[in-house]
Amino acid sequence: MSNELYRINAVKRFMQPNAAITKDLNDIVTLAAQICETPVALITLLDEDTQWFKASKGVDIDCTARELSFCNYTIQQNDINIITDTLLDERFISNPLVIAEPFIRFYAGCSLVTNDGHAIGALCIVDFKPRDITETQQNTLRILSKQVMNLLELNYALRAKEQHQAETEKQKALIAESELKLNAIFDSTKDCHILIDKDRNIIAYNRASDLFVQKVYDKSLQNGVSILEYFDEDVKEDFAKYFHKAFNGEALKFEWHMRPDTEQPIWKELEFVPIKNSANQVVSVALNSADITDRKIQEDQINIQNAALTRIAIIQSHELRRPVASLLGIMALLKLEQKNADLDYFDILEHTVNELDAKIREIVKDSESTISNQLAIVA
Repeated sequence: MSNELYRINAVKRFMQPNAAITKDLNDIVTLAAQICETPVALITLLDEDTQWFKASKGVDIDCTARELSFCNYTIQQNDINIITDTLLDERFISNPLVIAEPFIRFYAGCSLVTNDGHAIGALCIVDFKPRDITETQQNTLRILSKQVMNLLELNYALRAKEQHQAETEKQKALIAESELKLNAIFDSTKDCHILIDKDRNIIAYNRASDLFVQKVYDKSLQNGVSILEYFDEDVKEDFAKYFHKAFNGEALKFEWHMRPDTEQPIWKELEFVPIKNSANQVVSVALNSADITDRKIQEDQINIQNAALTRIAIIQSHELRRPVASLLGIMALLKLEQKNADLDYFDILEHTVNELDAKIREIVKDSESTISNQLAIVA
């Protein structure tokens, strides 16, 4: 049963020969009928329950039930199968094709065997009277059956090649479309992306990278050129170490203050990302960088503001409240020393000082709250 399943799968490979191969197959059955002097010649393929005629001479039908097939016995033999008189063979005495139309009395067939050893059908000849064929005719059937199989194998190989080419073209189109979309994304981002090989040479880069290098170094990026050619001399050694670590599998991320002593210093957030193949080997490194100059400037401004607010808070909490405390002390002494003084005057003075103290406390509280919020934003 297992071998039969493999055989059936092999049959399916050859069920759809193209027009050119079908013409060649019909020429072969015509030649077989002429050489063997029979009215009928067939090329058959046998699947689970049907005998299919892929080329024929002398019949108008395209299939029969496999259980009625003479070729069903032929595929079980290693050599030509000859039945000189079907009425004398107990296997076929009651076969409807023998006792009724078309009254088959003679059959000879050779198996069609694939390159992987499966008998998928036969090249056969049929007559309506008992007879035999010569040794030469038998050899002719053997040779022609091999030629039939060669044509079927060729047709299958050509069809498989065409399907493979079609699939390849489809994959190419999908890859081209994916690359187009990827390049669109790759070149539309403002961040810089450069791919570096084991020798630290540039493999690929996006448009933002090239524009940045042109702006800063007045150079154009080029594939095959060492990435270190695009760094200042004072940082080349450090960056060589970073690439060495990345090619050893270590991912790096840090902030770089670039050209700090120039008129236009730049802050970059750099990433060194190891790129591995299917064998988990690092084959390249992606150098990604984002401009964070604006963010660093904002952080500096926030730090300056926080420092100023801190100084204000110190002044408010200590220097402003100190004279208020002194005024309150003096008022207390005045009250003790001048009990007969105008009490309304002292009440007004005390109310004013207390109001000033409350306002200062409110300012201090607001300042402390502002400082806390600014620190939260930075964090």
